[in-house]
Amino acid sequence: MIGLFITLFAGICLSLFSPAFNLATNDQWSTLPKGVPKLVVYTAFFYFSVAGFLIALILNLIFLYRPMVGLAKSSLKKYVHDSKGRGWAVFAGFLCGFGNGLQFMGGQAAGYAAADSVQALPLVSTFWGIVLFGEYRKSSKRTYALLVSMLIMFVAAVAILMASSGHRK
Repeated sequence: MIGLFITLFAGICLSLFSPAFNLATNDQWSTLPKGVPKLVVYTAFFYFSVAGFLIALILNLIFLYRPMVGLAKSSLKKYVHDSKGRGWAVFAGFLCGFGNGLQFMGGQAAGYAAADSVQALPLVSTFWGIVLFGEYRKSSKRTYALLVSMLIMFVAAVAILMASSGHRK
């Protein structure tokens, strides 16, 4: 039940994030008082990144000392000395932050609905699953043909969406 609650809460937060970011940078419903400027996309991205860092730090510390599901307790010292995969995790975090920044800039340029729809999550995860992790290593040629066609269709959809966005004021 705890896992279900966390998943539901995270899904609600994630679904409200993009509209909140859109309101903070565009204020299309004039919710800000007169004279209060809307946030520039870079300022909003900075606040988003700092908030994400602080939340991750706090949650990691909580779950180190109070793990869920009866796992053994750990400590910050053990965490620092356990470097297995840490470089990949830091790289993934920087890559995710870079992608978020590009998505926010794309939202400012083409609209947040278009920017949200071209998140390349399925494209990137499938590509890395095939290339880096070899998830489909022993699959049939038909499976590879379907995977490649899926990747091509996704790239085509993103290209069509980018071409259709036109110029915005």
